[in-house]
Amino acid sequence: MRYWLVMPAAGSGSRFAADFPKQYAVLAGRTVIEWALAPFLADPRCAHAVVVLAEGDARWPEVAARLGSSRVSSAPGGGRRSESVRSGLAALRERLRDEDWVVVHDAARPCLEPADLERLITRAGAHECGGLLAVPAADSLKRSAPGEAAVAGSVERAGLWRALTPQMFRYGRLCAALDAAHARARYPGDEAQALEWLGATALLVEGAATNVKITTPADLELAAALLRARGARPGEAAMRIGSGVDVHAFGPGEFLMLGGVRIPHSRGVIAHSDGDVVLHALCDALLGGAGLGDIGEHFPDTDPRWRGADSRRFVAAVLELLRARGLAIENADLTVIAQAPKIAPYREAMRREVAALLGIALERVSIKATTTEGLGFLGRAEGIAAQAVVLLAGA
Repeated sequence: MRYWLVMPAAGSGSRFAADFPKQYAVLAGRTVIEWALAPFLADPRCAHAVVVLAEGDARWPEVAARLGSSRVSSAPGGGRRSESVRSGLAALRERLRDEDWVVVHDAARPCLEPADLERLITRAGAHECGGLLAVPAADSLKRSAPGEAAVAGSVERAGLWRALTPQMFRYGRLCAALDAAHARARYPGDEAQALEWLGATALLVEGAATNVKITTPADLELAAALLRARGARPGEAAMRIGSGVDVHAFGPGEFLMLGGVRIPHSRGVIAHSDGDVVLHALCDALLGGAGLGDIGEHFPDTDPRWRGADSRRFVAAVLELLRARGLAIENADLTVIAQAPKIAPYREAMRREVAALLGIALERVSIKATTTEGLGFLGRAEGIAAQAVVLLAGA
């Protein structure tokens, strides 16, 4: 049995909140779309894959070059998902007969299990119409009034399924279903709905709930965890080390901000923001490990927006950049360098604050302090410094 793959990848992914489509986010050493294609390119029954792209997609050629497969080509997409799928089907017209099987899979689903693909092909391939992977509804379901978040009623979950991809149908029948829908200005949410409108009944094939769809940056973290759990951490670049250093001179004041914790002291620091050397060094380490420059590029001291700013805002913004690239923080090792103040009484509070900011376990954060034995400007108590080293995983 052979089948052909159509992968719609022309969407902009507006909910992903990044300056690039979600299918090109980096995830565990590859882009999301590479992970989505992987099970099919590993399956000899997949005769060819058509990736449907937005006009002017400048990122795909680089991905295609890495794939290096003659079994993958591209086609122009449409304004809606169903239009993109139809365009991909049209690109296969010369290769397929109406009775041939076509599989449609989302470019934003990187965690398809090969066992689920096998189950779909075996069961849907024996069904008159074809079928789709789906997950039975497990949670209580609520209905809200239009435009409101209040509960307007409950929905009985018996018999309800959450549709996934891939979905598998006969080429001619799927083309006819989409053409009939588009002729009436109807745009189905998935291929099964188009067949449903044509009067056909697709087979539901139970799949794994781990077949997640990337919609927001938080979904990348979940997908990365799922792939790591499978041991799918390819490539020698899967781990990245970043380091950062920050220094501030002492000035007028009665406290210091260190690691997001207010520490009483006889002096403050001279800084454009709150002068938290620990968090500034941490930001530089995170940015450096991700290859994203340094804190001065992202939060310049010439920008009035950052005057007196809480440095925790810097950390939050940097974490968003990392999440968009599929990078996870494994651990952070921070060192404060100063003659004073004494850090020991505040060490645990700083660890807790940094761990909470990074969203990692407390045992993954280390904070140490040292002096310079009276040497240099730090030894003369003219300022304070911090050094940070972080380990990133995922790209």
